[in-house]
Amino acid sequence: MKQLKIIKKKHSGRNSSGKVVVRHQGGQHKRYIRQVDFRRDKLNVTGKVLAIEYDPNRTCDVALIQYTDGERRYILSPLDLKAGDTVVSGENVEFRLGNTLPLKMLPIGTVVHNVELTAGKGGQLARSAGSSVIVQAKEGGYAHLKLPSGEIRKVREEGFATIGQLGNINWKNEDLGTAGRKRRMGIRPTVRGTAQNPRSHPHGGGEGRSGIGMNTPKTYAGRPAVGKTRNKNKYSNKYILQRRKK
Repeated sequence: MKQLKIIKKKHSGRNSSGKVVVRHQGGQHKRYIRQVDFRRDKLNVTGKVLAIEYDPNRTCDVALIQYTDGERRYILSPLDLKAGDTVVSGENVEFRLGNTLPLKMLPIGTVVHNVELTAGKGGQLARSAGSSVIVQAKEGGYAHLKLPSGEIRKVREEGFATIGQLGNINWKNEDLGTAGRKRRMGIRPTVRGTAQNPRSHPHGGGEGRSGIGMNTPKTYAGRPAVGKTRNKNKYSNKYILQRRKK
Protein backbone atom coordinates (compact mmCIF):
# COMPACT_ATOMS: atom_id res chain seq x y z
CA MET A 1 0.00 0.00 0.00
CA LYS A 2 2.05 2.94 -1.27
CA GLN A 3 -0.64 5.39 -0.16
CA LEU A 4 -0.04 4.41 3.48
CA LYS A 5 3.78 4.56 3.35
CA ILE A 6 6.25 7.44 3.49
CA ILE A 7 10.05 7.29 3.43
CA LYS A 8 11.57 7.67 6.89
CA LYS A 9 14.05 10.54 7.04
CA LYS A 10 17.42 9.73 8.56
CA HIS A 11 18.70 11.92 11.38
CA SER A 12 21.41 9.60 12.76
CA GLY A 13 21.01 11.07 16.23
CA ARG A 14 21.84 14.62 15.11
CA ASN A 15 19.94 17.84 15.72
CA SER A 16 19.28 20.69 13.28
CA SER A 17 22.84 21.97 13.83
CA GLY A 18 24.39 18.62 12.88
CA LYS A 19 25.56 17.90 16.43
CA VAL A 20 25.22 14.35 17.80
CA VAL A 21 22.66 14.55 20.62
CA VAL A 22 21.78 10.82 20.72
CA ARG A 23 24.75 8.49 20.54
CA HIS A 24 24.97 5.05 18.91
CA GLN A 25 22.75 5.90 15.94
CA GLY A 26 23.46 6.12 12.21
CA GLY A 27 23.77 4.36 8.87
CA GLN A 28 20.49 2.46 8.76
CA HIS A 29 18.88 0.86 5.72
CA LYS A 30 16.15 2.82 3.95
CA ARG A 31 12.75 2.34 5.58
CA TYR A 32 9.14 3.21 4.92
CA ILE A 33 6.96 4.46 7.77
CA ARG A 34 3.58 2.73 7.80
CA GLN A 35 0.82 5.08 8.87
CA VAL A 36 -0.70 2.90 11.60
CA ASP A 37 -4.20 3.69 12.86
CA PHE A 38 -3.77 3.82 16.66
CA ARG A 39 -7.03 5.72 17.18
CA ARG A 40 -9.33 3.14 15.55
CA ASP A 41 -11.90 5.92 15.16
CA LYS A 42 -13.73 4.50 12.14
CA LEU A 43 -16.75 3.55 14.22
CA ASN A 44 -19.30 0.84 13.32
CA VAL A 45 -17.71 0.19 9.92
CA THR A 46 -16.61 -3.40 9.34
CA GLY A 47 -13.14 -4.00 7.96
CA LYS A 48 -11.66 -7.13 6.41
CA VAL A 49 -8.06 -8.21 7.02
CA LEU A 50 -6.32 -8.35 3.64
CA ALA A 51 -2.84 -9.30 4.87
CA ILE A 52 -0.50 -9.48 7.87
CA GLU A 53 2.67 -7.52 7.03
CA TYR A 54 6.12 -6.93 8.52
CA ASP A 55 6.87 -3.44 9.80
CA PRO A 56 10.57 -2.54 10.30
CA ASN A 57 9.69 0.36 12.62
CA ARG A 58 8.10 -1.76 15.37
CA THR A 59 8.43 -5.19 16.95
CA CYS A 60 4.92 -6.44 16.18
CA ASP A 61 3.39 -7.03 12.76
CA VAL A 62 0.71 -4.83 11.21
CA ALA A 63 -2.54 -5.87 9.55
CA LEU A 64 -3.84 -4.22 6.38
CA ILE A 65 -7.59 -3.58 6.73
CA GLN A 66 -10.05 -2.76 3.97
CA TYR A 67 -13.34 -1.27 5.19
CA THR A 68 -16.67 -1.69 3.47
CA ASP A 69 -16.52 1.91 2.20
CA GLY A 70 -13.27 1.13 0.35
CA GLU A 71 -10.79 2.86 2.71
CA ARG A 72 -7.68 0.96 3.76
CA ARG A 73 -5.71 1.34 6.99
CA TYR A 74 -2.95 -0.39 8.92
CA ILE A 75 -3.61 -1.56 12.49
CA LEU A 76 -1.48 -3.45 15.01
CA SER A 77 -1.92 -7.18 14.46
CA PRO A 78 -3.05 -9.17 17.53
CA LEU A 79 -2.11 -12.80 18.08
CA ASP A 80 -4.08 -15.31 15.93
CA LEU A 81 -5.56 -12.63 13.64
CA LYS A 82 -5.56 -13.99 10.09
CA ALA A 83 -6.25 -12.76 6.57
CA GLY A 84 -9.97 -12.90 5.88
CA ASP A 85 -11.02 -12.05 9.46
CA THR A 86 -13.16 -8.99 10.15
CA VAL A 87 -12.66 -6.22 12.73
CA VAL A 88 -14.81 -3.29 13.81
CA SER A 89 -14.69 -0.42 16.32
CA GLY A 90 -17.54 1.00 18.38
CA GLU A 91 -19.38 0.97 21.70
CA ASN A 92 -21.81 -1.87 20.99
CA VAL A 93 -19.78 -4.14 18.72
CA GLU A 94 -19.20 -7.86 19.17
CA PHE A 95 -16.72 -8.98 21.83
CA ARG A 96 -14.15 -10.55 19.48
CA LEU A 97 -10.42 -10.59 18.76
CA GLY A 98 -9.27 -7.39 17.03
CA ASN A 99 -12.40 -5.37 17.81
CA THR A 100 -12.03 -2.04 19.61
CA LEU A 101 -14.38 -0.98 22.42
CA PRO A 102 -14.38 1.56 25.29
CA LEU A 103 -12.95 0.20 28.53
CA LYS A 104 -16.34 0.67 30.22
CA MET A 105 -17.85 -1.95 27.85
CA LEU A 106 -15.19 -4.61 28.55
CA PRO A 107 -15.72 -7.26 31.27
CA ILE A 108 -13.26 -7.73 34.13
CA GLY A 109 -10.32 -9.94 33.15
CA THR A 110 -10.27 -8.95 29.48
CA VAL A 111 -6.86 -8.98 27.80
CA VAL A 112 -6.41 -5.87 25.63
CA HIS A 113 -3.74 -3.86 23.82
CA ASN A 114 -3.37 -0.40 22.21
CA VAL A 115 -5.07 1.25 25.20
CA GLU A 116 -5.86 4.98 25.18
CA LEU A 117 -4.68 7.06 28.15
CA THR A 118 -6.77 9.98 26.89
CA ALA A 119 -10.01 9.30 25.03
CA GLY A 120 -9.66 10.10 21.32
CA LYS A 121 -5.89 10.56 21.40
CA GLY A 122 -5.04 7.06 20.20
CA GLY A 123 -3.58 4.02 21.88
CA GLN A 124 -0.44 4.54 23.95
CA LEU A 125 -0.22 1.48 26.21
CA ALA A 126 0.77 -2.06 25.11
CA ARG A 127 1.86 -1.53 21.51
CA SER A 128 4.96 -3.77 21.30
CA ALA A 129 5.22 -7.44 20.30
CA GLY A 130 3.61 -9.88 22.75
CA SER A 131 2.42 -7.17 25.14
CA SER A 132 -1.04 -6.98 26.67
CA VAL A 133 -2.95 -5.28 29.48
CA ILE A 134 -5.46 -6.91 31.83
CA VAL A 135 -8.62 -5.10 32.96
CA GLN A 136 -8.65 -5.82 36.71
CA ALA A 137 -11.42 -3.60 38.10
CA LYS A 138 -13.65 -0.56 37.50
CA GLU A 139 -14.38 2.16 40.00
CA GLY A 140 -15.48 5.80 39.90
CA GLY A 141 -15.24 6.23 36.13
CA TYR A 142 -11.79 4.61 35.97
CA ALA A 143 -10.61 1.18 34.87
CA HIS A 144 -7.77 -0.44 36.80
CA LEU A 145 -5.28 -1.92 34.35
CA LYS A 146 -2.40 -4.28 35.07
CA LEU A 147 0.44 -3.38 32.70
CA PRO A 148 3.14 -5.76 31.38
CA SER A 149 5.61 -4.31 33.93
CA GLY A 150 3.35 -5.33 36.83
CA GLU A 151 2.24 -1.76 37.48
CA ILE A 152 -1.47 -1.24 38.21
CA ARG A 153 -2.80 2.02 36.86
CA LYS A 154 -6.09 3.92 36.63
CA VAL A 155 -7.30 4.95 33.16
CA ARG A 156 -10.54 6.71 32.21
CA GLU A 157 -13.28 4.31 31.10
CA GLU A 158 -14.08 6.38 27.99
CA GLY A 159 -10.77 5.42 26.38
CA PHE A 160 -10.76 2.73 23.69
CA ALA A 161 -8.82 -0.53 23.79
CA THR A 162 -8.44 -3.41 21.35
CA ILE A 163 -9.21 -6.97 22.40
CA GLY A 164 -6.39 -9.52 22.39
CA GLN A 165 -2.65 -9.83 22.92
CA LEU A 166 -0.26 -8.54 20.28
CA GLY A 167 1.45 -11.13 18.10
CA ASN A 168 5.06 -11.91 17.16
CA ILE A 169 5.69 -13.09 20.73
CA ASN A 170 9.02 -14.74 19.91
CA TRP A 171 10.53 -11.47 18.70
CA LYS A 172 12.62 -11.12 21.87
CA ASN A 173 14.16 -14.58 21.32
CA GLU A 174 15.42 -13.80 17.82
CA ASP A 175 19.18 -14.00 17.25
CA LEU A 176 20.40 -11.15 15.03
CA GLY A 177 23.33 -13.29 13.92
CA THR A 178 25.80 -10.66 12.71
CA ALA A 179 27.11 -7.26 13.74
CA GLY A 180 26.30 -6.04 10.24
CA ARG A 181 22.59 -6.61 10.75
CA LYS A 182 22.76 -4.41 13.84
CA ARG A 183 24.39 -1.68 11.75
CA ARG A 184 21.70 -1.95 9.06
CA MET A 185 19.16 -1.38 11.82
CA GLY A 186 20.86 1.96 12.49
CA ILE A 187 22.53 0.94 15.77
CA ARG A 188 26.23 1.83 16.12
CA PRO A 189 28.58 0.20 18.65
CA THR A 190 28.48 1.03 22.37
CA VAL A 191 31.92 1.34 24.01
CA ARG A 192 32.39 0.98 27.78
CA GLY A 193 33.39 4.17 29.56
CA THR A 194 36.32 2.44 31.30
CA ALA A 195 37.76 1.49 27.88
CA GLN A 196 37.89 5.14 26.74
CA ASN A 197 40.37 7.89 27.49
CA PRO A 198 39.65 10.46 30.23
CA ARG A 199 38.89 13.17 27.70
CA SER A 200 36.06 11.15 26.18
CA HIS A 201 34.46 9.76 29.36
CA PRO A 202 34.66 10.37 33.14
CA HIS A 203 35.33 6.62 33.66
CA GLY A 204 38.29 6.66 31.25
CA GLY A 205 42.01 6.56 31.91
CA GLY A 206 44.13 4.52 34.27
CA GLU A 207 46.70 1.82 33.65
CA GLY A 208 45.47 -1.57 32.52
CA ARG A 209 41.98 -2.75 33.36
CA SER A 210 41.15 -0.18 36.01
CA GLY A 211 37.74 0.51 37.50
CA ILE A 212 35.69 3.66 37.17
CA GLY A 213 37.66 5.29 40.00
CA MET A 214 34.82 7.25 41.59
CA ASN A 215 32.04 6.78 44.12
CA THR A 216 29.17 7.50 41.71
CA PRO A 217 29.12 6.17 38.12
CA LYS A 218 28.57 8.94 35.58
CA THR A 219 27.32 9.32 32.04
CA TYR A 220 29.66 10.48 29.30
CA ALA A 221 28.41 14.03 30.01
CA GLY A 222 29.35 13.81 33.71
CA ARG A 223 25.81 13.42 35.13
CA PRO A 224 25.10 10.73 37.76
CA ALA A 225 24.13 7.44 36.12
CA VAL A 226 22.46 5.78 39.13
CA GLY A 227 19.58 6.65 41.44
CA LYS A 228 15.98 7.65 40.95
CA THR A 229 15.24 10.01 38.09
CA ARG A 230 11.42 10.13 38.22
CA ASN A 231 9.87 13.41 39.35
CA LYS A 232 8.33 12.91 42.80
CA ASN A 233 5.54 15.34 41.96
CA LYS A 234 4.76 13.96 38.48
CA TYR A 235 1.13 14.67 37.57
CA SER A 236 0.39 11.02 36.76
CA ASN A 237 1.51 9.66 40.14
CA LYS A 238 -2.05 9.82 41.45
CA TYR A 239 -3.19 7.35 38.80
CA ILE A 240 -0.65 4.66 39.79
CA LEU A 241 -2.16 2.25 42.31
CA GLN A 242 0.80 -0.13 42.50
CA ARG A 243 4.36 0.44 41.35
CA ARG A 244 6.13 -2.05 39.13
CA LYS A 245 8.84 -2.23 41.80
CA LYS A 246 7.32 -3.07 45.17
